[in-house]
Amino acid sequence: MRKEDFSSGSPGRLVSAGSTGWAFVPDPLPPEITYGPPLVRALSEADRALGELAGLGRTLPNPYLITRPFLRREAVLSSRIEGTQASLVDLYAFEIEFPLFGAHSEARRDDVQEVQNYVRALEHGMKRLEDLPISQRLLREMHTVLMEGVRGQHPDPGEFRRIQSWIGSPGAEVGEATFVPAPPAEIPRALSTLEHYVHQRTGQPPLVDIALVHYQFETIHPFLDGNGRIGRLLISLMLIERDLLPEPLLYLSAYFERHRAAYYDHLLAISQRGAWEDWLIFFLTGVTTEARDAARRAGRLFELRETYRERFQREGARASLLATLDHLFARPVTDINETAQALGFTFEAARRLVRSLEGEGILEEITGRRRNRVYAATEVMRLLQGSLKND
Repeated sequence: MRKEDFSSGSPGRLVSAGSTGWAFVPDPLPPEITYGPPLVRALSEADRALGELAGLGRTLPNPYLITRPFLRREAVLSSRIEGTQASLVDLYAFEIEFPLFGAHSEARRDDVQEVQNYVRALEHGMKRLEDLPISQRLLREMHTVLMEGVRGQHPDPGEFRRIQSWIGSPGAEVGEATFVPAPPAEIPRALSTLEHYVHQRTGQPPLVDIALVHYQFETIHPFLDGNGRIGRLLISLMLIERDLLPEPLLYLSAYFERHRAAYYDHLLAISQRGAWEDWLIFFLTGVTTEARDAARRAGRLFELRETYRERFQREGARASLLATLDHLFARPVTDINETAQALGFTFEAARRLVRSLEGEGILEEITGRRRNRVYAATEVMRLLQGSLKND
């Protein structure tokens, strides 16, 4: 990291990091922000899109059928930014303890474990928000869950780093680092200041606050590993904690993954020259884009659910089949054992229901095996994974 890359507009200070050279310590939030027309417009559009998504969330007849698969989609995309190769099908198969990982099974299993840990970390954070505010303690608890049992696990999951880290291209030496975050001795004070800011009534628009906090956390980079994922989980927690959404429906990892280079460039540009407005417009555009996408996806999933229910109710379907249909929206990759356990059916009853839905084209067997078969609700998976632009 070169000292000359940081201008007088940089919102922080460079400090010596020993053999690492220079490290960057960000100034406390908030910065001075100029609300010019482009930023005001981006904020207005994001507020409107998020408000529409929140309204939809409050009217959903069964939000669990949407929030559960949305969280798993987010886990796959957020982990993909960090280099994992797991798919949504892999994750669902892992959750029913079925090894659908192909020729590179060991590496794929490690990837899926990381994705599953992301799900567990957000679920833990959401549960703890009921009695614990967003804090260093909560972030450390989530990090412990996130790093449990993963490859390259360092000996202190949930602990802030005690050695200097740096960010750069894979295999790069420290002298080639793109960015060097705060030295370990600076982390406690920087995080305490950030925690104080999170609990303040800052007067900033809530979405601006969330964007500022995300930058600050990523720049402090307090853990040896998992900072990106914890930083994205922090966005989700703040949306709920600030009462901007009634349910965890909005995630930005899809946007960050599509614009990965721009995402990192914007964060670095703040540190180097204080390019706050550019970052805020980028972030708010992501909120608008993903809120609209989430609303469309949720709406079409519930339209599909109603289509299924009306079709089978006309045919006099039993309540057990309708319950199985609903279950497929929460868990669109399943097997007979999981269906039986989740819905309280006997194995034989679940087998008949699954076979019936396979015959109706709702489920598709995806292993090609004669035993221990796994089924996917193909239309549900298409709506979760596919692009909706041309639908």
